[in-house]
Amino acid sequence: MMFVLISFAAGTLLGDTFLHIFPELAEEIGFELPVGLSILGAMLLFYLLENVIHWHHYHHISDEDKHPVGTLNLVGDGFHNLIDGMIIGAAYLVDLRLGIATTMAVAFHEIPQEIGDFAILIHSGFSKTRALVLNFISALVAVIGVLLVIWFGQVVEGLLPLLLAFTAGGFIYIATVDLIPELHKEVRIGKSALQLVFLIAGIALMAFFTLLE
Repeated sequence: MMFVLISFAAGTLLGDTFLHIFPELAEEIGFELPVGLSILGAMLLFYLLENVIHWHHYHHISDEDKHPVGTLNLVGDGFHNLIDGMIIGAAYLVDLRLGIATTMAVAFHEIPQEIGDFAILIHSGFSKTRALVLNFISALVAVIGVLLVIWFGQVVEGLLPLLLAFTAGGFIYIATVDLIPELHKEVRIGKSALQLVFLIAGIALMAFFTLLE
């Protein structure tokens, strides 16, 4: 079931980027240098953020160090969710349909990620109840990101194209670096074919939203 979610999430992220965000950018300001730098900057930021979150996780963890690792993961995930919220808020400021499509793309990639974060917290020594509550609180940080962008909408209005470019960079990174490599681990032809079907389904869903515009 997890590989289905991952496949669909990768499709929605790529579909939203190439079918919604890039055309919006081309219409607004074109692909100038600041846009390219924003895309690359997002990819570098996500790379650094993931390294900070997972560095301790991939090293030997003693029982005494388990809780700090879980806490570090929560902080990193909270910051990631804040960025996701700002991305969603910026998309709604541009266009309602773009906002809906971006919300769906973020939600679909967050489902497998939050399951993974829950597993890390359990491994770090937290009880299931506490891990669930902390994971939920971390997810709520995204709402703060949305509200920040909406409240300061007039201030960031001139930066919206760059925020969209940042969104595109983040989505491309998550889809190509985090999600699709997970799909490559499946070697059985039947499941690989099913992965492709759901990947295309995610793209098709974003294409459907494009046709509604």
